[in-house]
Amino acid sequence: MAEIKDPENTIIMETTKGKVVISLFPDLAPDHVARIKELSREGAYDGVVFHRVIEDFMAQTGDVQFGKKGAETFNPARAGMGGSSKPDLKAEFSATPHVRGTCSMARSQMPNSANSQFFICFTDAPWLNKQYSVWGQVIEGMDIIDQIKRGEPVKDPDSIVSMKVAADA
Repeated sequence: MAEIKDPENTIIMETTKGKVVISLFPDLAPDHVARIKELSREGAYDGVVFHRVIEDFMAQTGDVQFGKKGAETFNPARAGMGGSSKPDLKAEFSATPHVRGTCSMARSQMPNSANSQFFICFTDAPWLNKQYSVWGQVIEGMDIIDQIKRGEPVKDPDSIVSMKVAADA
């Protein structure tokens, strides 16, 4: 078990494959970290599927609008097209590289369109550098992320069982 040094800036994500611990970067992307924590505390990510998982690239999740199992808006065909009821975020791009375990916000072609969706890199993805807002790093459980079912879209996808701020867990 990784030692949690800053429980207020650590996420514990239980997935259908096991537990993942993510260290947050509030100094790097304060608004994105605040959004991740806010949605986690609301339980918005609980039940959300990993809708786009590409071998040797990344696992994407976080569509609380169309990707949340059991919600009346759940629509596997549209998972990946939605966000949350909160406004989109202004980009917080940085020089922090996208490497294995990096957690970064998904967005459309518009830089200031990140909302609730995010992805975790399986491998280094330098072409994403300075174009997506990095907000965290997996510090435990990359072996769990590696087991997430692949696909675009994923058939019978894995999901987030619960996502909590460690201080609240």
